[in-house]
Amino acid sequence: MSMVMLLIDADNVSADVIEQAVQRTLADQGAIHVRRAYCNAETALKQQALFKRLSVRPMVNLAAGKNCTDIALAVDAMDLVVTERPDLVVLVSSDSDFAPLVIRLREKGCRVCGIGQQGKTGEDTVAVYDSFIDLQHQAAGRPAAAKRPARGRRAKAQEAAPPAPVLPDDVLRILDAVPELLRGDRVELNHAAERLRGAKLLGKSASSPKLFKKFPELFSLTPQKTPNKVQYVGPAVT
Repeated sequence: MSMVMLLIDADNVSADVIEQAVQRTLADQGAIHVRRAYCNAETALKQQALFKRLSVRPMVNLAAGKNCTDIALAVDAMDLVVTERPDLVVLVSSDSDFAPLVIRLREKGCRVCGIGQQGKTGEDTVAVYDSFIDLQHQAAGRPAAAKRPARGRRAKAQEAAPPAPVLPDDVLRILDAVPELLRGDRVELNHAAERLRGAKLLGKSASSPKLFKKFPELFSLTPQKTPNKVQYVGPAVT
């Protein structure tokens, strides 16, 4: 499975575009292994329910000054692409300032897809990416990339409040034994195995990667060839 990294400039795009970007990336790629939103403290508080629902980790920037959030995203992106070696990086922003970052990420060997808010992204910015998706702010209408027939009020209410995901009992026991995974941390496999054996979920000679590979849509192992870390990438658990 290809490793996918989603980095969101949450100060630059609206909440509904962030949600559309997550759902579109999941539909196109099948999984998102790293989900981070970069923003100031005010945005983090305003969007905390959204971030929790989408399993997006907020990266709060407390520094003052122009472009501080953009710089924090760029620095983190370069660190992640070196340590985690993703196959695809998806940048959610309409900001043209990320053009040098896109070029540098591509030089590191990964594809870079951009997702922006329609009406805010210039043609020069779009041309830098390997591919680019313009999403329409839903206050102005449904996204052009996903045309759907009109729905009644009842259907819209059901769509706005999807049922909570039901996780397998084995996954819930794993998350209970290794609580660091619930925080979105990338946990050393040796540490996870020790916790799992203590909870009687893993035999003395059993392989912890084999256990996590039973649920590829919920756990990400890195690096792919000889994994030594695991991260929970499934839906938020409340």
